[in-house]
Amino acid sequence: MADQTSPLSLWRRYLEFPLIYKMAIGLLAGVVVGLAVGEPITVIAPLGEVFVRLLGMLVMPLIIVTLIAGVSAITPARLGRIGFKVFLFYLVTSAFAITVGLALALAVAPGTGLSPPGDAEEEGEDPPPVSETLLDIVPDNPFAAMVEGNVLAVMFVAIAAGIALTLMRGSDEARLRELGEFLRRGVDGAVELVFLVVRGVLQYAPIGVFALIAVVMGETGVEALGPLAKLTGVVYGAIVLQIAVYVLILLAFRVGIGRFFGAAKDPMATAFVTRSSSGTLPVSSRAAERMGVHEGVYSFSLPLGATINMDGTAIYVGAATVFVANVSGAELTLAELVTVVLVGVLASIGTAGVPGAGLIMLTMTVSQAGLSMAPVALVAGIDAILDMARTMCNVTGDLVATRVVARTEPGMLRGSETPGDAAGDDSEATPS
Repeated sequence: MADQTSPLSLWRRYLEFPLIYKMAIGLLAGVVVGLAVGEPITVIAPLGEVFVRLLGMLVMPLIIVTLIAGVSAITPARLGRIGFKVFLFYLVTSAFAITVGLALALAVAPGTGLSPPGDAEEEGEDPPPVSETLLDIVPDNPFAAMVEGNVLAVMFVAIAAGIALTLMRGSDEARLRELGEFLRRGVDGAVELVFLVVRGVLQYAPIGVFALIAVVMGETGVEALGPLAKLTGVVYGAIVLQIAVYVLILLAFRVGIGRFFGAAKDPMATAFVTRSSSGTLPVSSRAAERMGVHEGVYSFSLPLGATINMDGTAIYVGAATVFVANVSGAELTLAELVTVVLVGVLASIGTAGVPGAGLIMLTMTVSQAGLSMAPVALVAGIDAILDMARTMCNVTGDLVATRVVARTEPGMLRGSETPGDAAGDDSEATPS
């Protein structure tokens, strides 16, 4: 009988323990330790940074191999349909999300009674112009795009390579067909290799979660939520409403809620603690696999969503803009509110890949509404706490879009060849 206390046995038991429970333990322990120790807990910040870097390390390889594999597995015509559906879903839900944030904040008036900081002025990064964002989609150097983390450019190159591989596999020339099949097998092997690394990285997740949360709580403290508790409540409340809308959308498309959130809970938790949609991509991709979604959908929708779909951030921008107006003693007109919605939705495309994207979008909308920038510094003080929830919402929206679009495309769910299978209970076979 094996010794149950041996290092090997303990390691096996650790691996068998569900990841979500390990992450929950790390999260709760981080909150307690961070509040108890205070700012000195920042000494463990490198443990959290290692986790974020490990996830970041996987982002580009994951996008490249899964997108090439996904695009080469479907016809260009179907790829166009999927892309249109995904983009439309992201656009509509982002517009709805910022409207929810505005409406709830207008009802609560979270900034009433506060005064803007006397000498605080948030210096945000200038958002890239739309023309530059569009031009950057086509890289002059694909390797530089990977180094710089230009997700849209890398996606463009991967899609082009995937389409070329599809044409090779369907070529009338035997030599090209053979080479295409050979390359396809190599891509499939690369996908499995990356996912194996992902599984290994996730075993470190509880330690990273503990460190990230402990540092945030140690630096911020409960008292920092005092004057901004209403704003925090508005943002979190609006995100709960947005997730309720996601549930209604899933029900409308006859997607099993239990199975969806059973698979989505890991990326949702990872997004909450890492505060990075792109960094959560490896976990989101595994969740889409567990849902039975074909790589032809998720390899396109998830990287695109991490780049342009920011429902949680849109909620934050709407609520925070009203907060800034309250603090400044200004009243937002209907025209200004409509402008905030338009700017917030369009800005998400250009700023999603920029560090501090939420604050950059907020700076844009506040400036466009003609409000004072000084109160933005108050919001920046609890940005980390708000960022956790909004990133979780962003990732959840990406997964909902992925699952719904897969439902509407024949053969894009494993075990289902039609978009509307009769049972309607989301009982497709789980991929191995």
